[in-house]
Amino acid sequence: MPWGKAENGTGEEVKKIVSTLNAGEVRQGMLLVVVSPPFVFLPLVKSTLRPDFHVAAQNCWVKKGGAFTGEISAEMLVNLGIPWVIIGHSERRLLLNESNEFVGEKVAYALSKGLKVIACVGETLEQRESGSTMEVVLHKQKQLQVSNWANVVLAYEPVWAIGTGKVATPAQAQEVHSELRNWFQANTSPEVAATIRIIYGGSVSGANCKELAAKPDVDGFLVGGASLKPEFIDIIKSAEVKKNC
Repeated sequence: MPWGKAENGTGEEVKKIVSTLNAGEVRQGMLLVVVSPPFVFLPLVKSTLRPDFHVAAQNCWVKKGGAFTGEISAEMLVNLGIPWVIIGHSERRLLLNESNEFVGEKVAYALSKGLKVIACVGETLEQRESGSTMEVVLHKQKQLQVSNWANVVLAYEPVWAIGTGKVATPAQAQEVHSELRNWFQANTSPEVAATIRIIYGGSVSGANCKELAAKPDVDGFLVGGASLKPEFIDIIKSAEVKKNC
């Protein structure tokens, strides 16, 4: 389950990326691929992307539309026919000071309007080095305000590995993903624990995706910079490693 995310680009560049994705030799029905362009390009991507790939927004507002200049409401996304939205990305948490509570409210509201949510959790380098990774990640997960996880994908994104070229080792990623799945086992149900998709985001590339994908609790990727390059197709195809494990 790869997810592409791009924060920049022109209309022509977006068209080239979509063309590359449309031409990629990916078996239909094998996996779920969701592409998340900037808001202004959502209609363009939705109308030109191959039908077996889906489209996500990179964020949405916490409540019904109103006097919130510059924000995009969940209702607007539904009206555009956009089925997915990313909420709680580390850049919004850190740069825009979105608190755990605020992210949880956004997740709950988006779900209430019928959107499917990619909810992000992760720790900073300081938190990892202090040994508090799981405490931080589980706390963020508990704040997501989700009662039914059927339409939620959980993305673990270690902040120290985003855009830095650093990447969690497969063992580090598996350790966190396993603990997250154990939480679902203990606090929801065995069915949710078995079916919830827990994906990894943090400098994923064509070079490291297969080794990461082979880990039992890594169900896919949230891909940043690499989603702008042809290697995104290789990352998508890494799902075959999971299928064959």
